Amino acid sequence: MDFGKYQYQKAKREREAHRTRKEIEVKEIRMRPITGDHDVQTKERRAREFLQAGCKVKVRIRFRGREIGNVDIGRKQLERFARDLADVSVIEQAASFEGPTILMVLAPSRSK
Repeated sequence: MDFGKYQYQKAKREREAHRTRKEIEVKEIRMRPITGDHDVQTKERRAREFLQAGCKVKVRIRFRGREIGNVDIGRKQLERFARDLADVSVIEQAASFEGPTILMVLAPSRSK
């Protein structure tokens, strides 16, 4: 077998593998600890759509200024968010601090 034919077949296999690969998109929902209840419900509804479409959802609560003193409000908000979406999602990464934000990742549940 000549080298050119080998390269061609290798490239062909790689293109086929790339075509069949499924990429999972990560969508982000951003909130603040003072976000109102109705706004949170709207964001939950949008996150539900993302999860049902098969995307992962990254939920970020950003603290500004003196809000960082009320971290428990942000954690409760994330817990409520995860609880309300429990029928379509599982928690892939629990709530954790990254600088002035709390971050949680939800993945679509496999049971459909």
